[in-house]
Amino acid sequence: GLGDDVPLLVWLQERIWPYESNMTEADSEASTLLLGIEQIRNGVTCIGESGGQHVPGMVRAMEQLGLRGVLSRSTMDTGEGLPEPWQSTTDRELALQTALYEQHNGAAEGRVRIWYSLRTIFNNSDELITRTAQLAKQHQTGIMMHVAEIREENEFAIATRGTSTVTHLYNLGVLAPNLLAAHCVWMTEDEIAMFRDHDVKVTHNPAAAMKVLGFAKIPEMLDEGITVSIGTDGAPCNNRMSLVDEMWLTSLIHKGRTLDPTVMDAQSVLAMGTILGAKSLLWDDEIGSLEVGKKADLIVVNPDTANMLPLHDPVANLISAMKTDNIESTMVDGRWLMRDREILVVDEAEVIERAKRHAAEIAERGGINLPDRFPVL
Repeated sequence: GLGDDVPLLVWLQERIWPYESNMTEADSEASTLLLGIEQIRNGVTCIGESGGQHVPGMVRAMEQLGLRGVLSRSTMDTGEGLPEPWQSTTDRELALQTALYEQHNGAAEGRVRIWYSLRTIFNNSDELITRTAQLAKQHQTGIMMHVAEIREENEFAIATRGTSTVTHLYNLGVLAPNLLAAHCVWMTEDEIAMFRDHDVKVTHNPAAAMKVLGFAKIPEMLDEGITVSIGTDGAPCNNRMSLVDEMWLTSLIHKGRTLDPTVMDAQSVLAMGTILGAKSLLWDDEIGSLEVGKKADLIVVNPDTANMLPLHDPVANLISAMKTDNIESTMVDGRWLMRDREILVVDEAEVIERAKRHAAEIAERGGINLPDRFPVL
C-alpha cells in the first residue's frame, strides 16, 4: 500500500527508498516474521530473498519461523540519488557480504543459506559485479541480481557500458549456473541463448511485471531448457506475497501474450513452483520434490471446497482454482509450522501487532507523506 498508482520515480525516490533506508535490524526481523506467516499460510516452505539491508534480523526471524531460505544483502556501490545510509564503497560492500556468509551460512540447523546479491546495474559498478562473481565462486554459493527489469535499464546500460544489461554481463564473464536473475523482461533471443548456454537461472515475478515492467519471454526460456522459477517480488512491488496467486497469473498472462492456450500448462507451472524453484536456489538435491532421501518439506491441500470442486484434473485445479485457504498444513524439515490452519511456530497476533508498530515508526522516520487513502496503520 505504499507505492501504488504512482509513476516509477515517485515510487522509488519518494516512497520506497525513504522507507527501506530507514529500516533497522529490529524492523527487518519484524518484517520477516510477518512475511513468514504469510508464506507459511501460502504453503511456501523455502524462500529466496534477493536482498535486505539487515540480514542478521532476517536470520533470527527465520530461526523462529522454522522456514527454509536463501538470504542475501542488497548491495550497491554507485548510483544517483541513493539515500545516505546506502552510499558505500565496493570494498566495504564485499566485506559486509563475506562476513554475513561466514557468520550465518548454515544457520537455523542448515535451513538458512547466505548468497551474494547485486541490486541492479543502475547501482553496481563493474568492479563490484566481477568481484562478487569471484567471491561467490570461491565460497561455492549463489548470486541474486535484478536483470533486464525495465526498458530504461537497457537504455542506461547502453549509455554507460555500450550494450544492454545481459550482453554486458556476458562480456564481463559473470553469467554462470550460480546466478539467479530476477525478472529478465527485456531480453533478446540471443541473450536468452546466452542464459541457456551458461545455465543461468531465472525467477519470474508476473504480478510485479504486470505493474510496470512488461512481459518476459518465459515460454521461450522454458523451451530453451532454462530453469525458470516463480517469485512474488517484494511487497512494495506486489502487495500480495502469495505464490498461489503467482502460479495462477503465470498460467494466464503468457497465454494472452502469445494467443496460445497450450503454453504454460498446469504441469509446467507446478514444476516452476516446486522443483524448478529448488533448482533456482541450487538446493534441488534436498528439496523441491517428494522423494526418498530428500527433506520432509511438504504441504497439505484440502480440495473439498466450493472453489476447487469438481476435481476432474487435480493438477489443473492446483494452478487455476486453489486459493490460500485450501492450504491446511505446512511442514519444513519434518516439523509442522502450520497444522489445520493454525500457525504453531510464533504467536501470530503478537507478530501482527509488532509489525504495525514498526511500520508506523519507519514511515515517520522516513518522512513519508501519503494521500489520505493510504493511512499508515
